[in-house]
This record gives sequence, structure tokens and C-alpha cells, in this order.
Amino acid sequence: MAAVETRTGPRTYGNWQRPASPGILGLGSVGTGLLLAGLIVVVITVMVSDLLHALGVAALLGVLMLAVLTKDAHGKSLVSRSGARIAWWSARSRGLTIYRSGPLGRTLWGTYQLPGLAAPTRLSEHMDSYGRKFALLYTPATGSYSVVIGAEPDGAALVDQEQIDIWVADWGHWLANLGDEPGIEAASVTIETAPDSGTRLRREVSTNVDSEAPAFAREMLREVVDRYPAGSSTVRAFVAVTFSAAPRSGGRKRKAEEMGRELAARLPGLTAGLQATGAGAAHPLSAQELCEVIRIAYDPAAAVLIDEAHAAGEIPELSWPDVGPTATQASWDGYRHDSAYSCTWAMTQAPRGNVQSGILARLLAPHRDIDRKRVTLLYRPIDAARAAAIVEADLRAAEFRMTSTDKPAARDSLAVRAAAATAQEEASGAGLTQFGMLVTATVADRDREADARAAIDNLAATARLRLRPVYGSQDSAFAAALPLGLVLPKHIKVPAELRDKL
Repeated sequence: MAAVETRTGPRTYGNWQRPASPGILGLGSVGTGLLLAGLIVVVITVMVSDLLHALGVAALLGVLMLAVLTKDAHGKSLVSRSGARIAWWSARSRGLTIYRSGPLGRTLWGTYQLPGLAAPTRLSEHMDSYGRKFALLYTPATGSYSVVIGAEPDGAALVDQEQIDIWVADWGHWLANLGDEPGIEAASVTIETAPDSGTRLRREVSTNVDSEAPAFAREMLREVVDRYPAGSSTVRAFVAVTFSAAPRSGGRKRKAEEMGRELAARLPGLTAGLQATGAGAAHPLSAQELCEVIRIAYDPAAAVLIDEAHAAGEIPELSWPDVGPTATQASWDGYRHDSAYSCTWAMTQAPRGNVQSGILARLLAPHRDIDRKRVTLLYRPIDAARAAAIVEADLRAAEFRMTSTDKPAARDSLAVRAAAATAQEEASGAGLTQFGMLVTATVADRDREADARAAIDNLAATARLRLRPVYGSQDSAFAAALPLGLVLPKHIKVPAELRDKL
């Protein structure tokens, strides 16, 4: 991310580049190789057989290339969309879109285990060097450990623009420093807005009211407690940092106790760095706090009960095998889970051009048509050794696309300049990070689904983002948007290196 500062205007940010590989006709390296191989097959068919058979092979090749080149506004080709639809039909026919847990469920162990990608995760609790408990989440499928940090953002209200620019710069430095952290794989930031139940306000007022206060003052406070929660919302922020279980490629995977001892000394530095970014008082979540967050995400109706328990001075004891939903059902474009219905969108295009620091303000703010909204930014820091090779490859790919035609488009020329600027910044010491975004909208009543979808479409336009519902994978996208530290590319059978070259 490059910062551009003018003398008369506010500071702006931009120069986001999507990874691409060189190829002809808009194809990547693999697609170009398939095209050349098909042409060779056509030539061999002409030599071995006759021209008629060669024309048939050429027609099949043309149909295949057309399916690959025909893309929608989100960059999805006809082949990828058809593959997603076929995979969805296969999963639905095998009953994989329906989940029932508990004593009367389909699972043999009778617990409320998390469904989908989060099912095999294991939770343990450790103590850092500051004496704070932190939850350590292990994902056996990817061999990674995740730590979740809770934050209380200060917000930009009544804050000078100069201070906001400093926060943004510190956030960029924090992300860049993640690339130097040994064993780190990914990071995610989740901003969750939800209706306020009012129990915290009620508890705060009841514990501070003076028994000798005037009756009018006590009555006024009682009215505030009764009326204020209506229409108010809470905003919570979580930062999940994911580390590899193996210290190096091919090394022995560490156990939870070993990883807990190592992260105990590294967590204070990570939380201290977050506080400088405007995240407020950052602290690692304990196992109990993480269980409550995940339980409420799958069953929003439990939020009132958990808040009332805390207001009464009781701690609702939750274990990791019992925080999952009782029943879920994934559809093509939605996800039903316990007492709510959700839909998750994925970012297919970052804002074009330069934007200001408050570009996501409306998207992150509470909305009256959405009961719960979760915006998750996914980051994959790249170490300095790989970053240099990636920016040089992007520059060569952009130059190849521009020089592969006699009349290059203006977009190709801009891509070359942007790739050159990125390579220059990386050479001067800037960090390189891959990022994405997931947006989850949850409603308690299915009748409000259309309003929630329209609200997300409008909010995406204000943020200059292009969002697309995660068709056919709503359950996986819902889990990925939670602060669990799931690394999605590691759960996909097609390697990321191959997908980038198509």
C-alpha cells in the first residue's frame, strides 16, 4: 500500500495490485500453456488424420478457451462458476450442507462441535509473560496455531487528521513487521457490530447509584437504563494472528505446550504494537472469552443470556466442544444457523485509485437493517525474501501484457507504472502483504434478508469495493469471517500458485 500526500489535500492511499502471471489473450501462464498444447494437438490431428477432424478439435479448443476467457464483473470465468455449481450440487446430494449436533444430532459424540472447517480445531489456554491468560487454537488440517487479541478501537470522532494519519502509518508498520515474525502465516482483523442488550449499562448504573441521591435523579437514571439500549449498538474488534506449528519447512510440528511457551514471550510485543495503531487497550482473549464470542456468532440469541449472567456476577462456563450450533443448513447464497440467518460476501476488487483513511467508515458502522455485521480483513504477510521475487514477477507480467500487443490499452500502461512503484517501494524497505475481505450480515428474521442484502450492496458502493456473495461455500465463508485464524488457501485443494497462473 503506497501513501500519496499532497500539499493542499488530505493524505490518500492506493496502488493495490492483484497478483497475475504473464500470458497471451488475457490468459495466465497455465492457460497459455494449455492453449499452445491445444494448437499442437490440432496440428498433429491434421498430419495424422484429415482436416475435418482437425476442425472439430479446433472447435473444442475454441469453446474451452472461450469458457476460460468469458469473465463476469468479479473476474470469475465460466469454468470457475460452473465448477462451483457442480461442487455445490455434489455436496448437497451427499447431505454435506446439513449439520445436526447435540445428543439428538447426527454426530456420534453428542456434543455441539463446530461445523465445517472449524470442526477439528482444538483449544488450550496458556499464560503470557505479563500474567494474562490467552487462548491458543490449533488447526490440525493446516498445522497452525492462532492467538486472538481483543481490541477497543478509539474511533476517529473528534480526532485530528494528523493523529489519524499517524495511526494508519503505525498500522502499516505493524503489518510490515509481521513479515519479520518467525513462523507467522496470516493475520485477520474482525470488526463486529451488534445490538446492545443494555445489561452492561444496567450493571454500571446499579453499582454506582447513591442510595441518598434525590428521587428525581434515581428516576432519571432508571429511565435512561430502560430506554437507552433500544436502537444502540456495540462495536467489538478482534485481531487473530496465525503461526505455523513447524519452525521451518519440513521441521517437526510443535505441541501446544511448546507453542504456548514461545508465544508467551511474543504476545506482549504484538499487543503493544497494536495499541499504537489506535486499537485501544489490546489484550489476548482467554479461552472463556473466545468461547463466548464463537457461541454468540452461531447463536445470537445466546448473547442476552451471556450478558445477563455476567451482570449477575456469574461466568457461563463454556467448553470448546459445546460452542457450536445445534443445527445449520447451507444454501447456495445463505447460511441458516440456530436462531439467525447469514450471508457472507467476499471482496473481488479493491478500491480503484486513491482513497482516504475513512473509506471503510460506513461499511464498518452499525446499520439498522442488519442485526449483526462482521467485516473481516484477511492478511497474509510476505517475508522480505519472497516479496522481492513477487514484485519483480508482477513487474515482468505487467510489461509482458503491455508489449504483447501493438496498441497497448491505457490500463496496461497504468499497471506497469503501478508495478514499478511497488517494486521501488519494496526495494526501499516497505513490506508486502496480500489481503482480502469478508463481510457477513446476520438477521434474526428471514423476512429481513432482502433488506440486509440491499444494505450491503449500498455500503460496498460507498467503500468503492466490489463484493460478491460466496456462492456455494457460505458455511466455510462464515467460519473464515470469525476470529479463528483460519487460513483459507490451505483448505483449498487447488494450490494458490496454480490458481494465480490460470
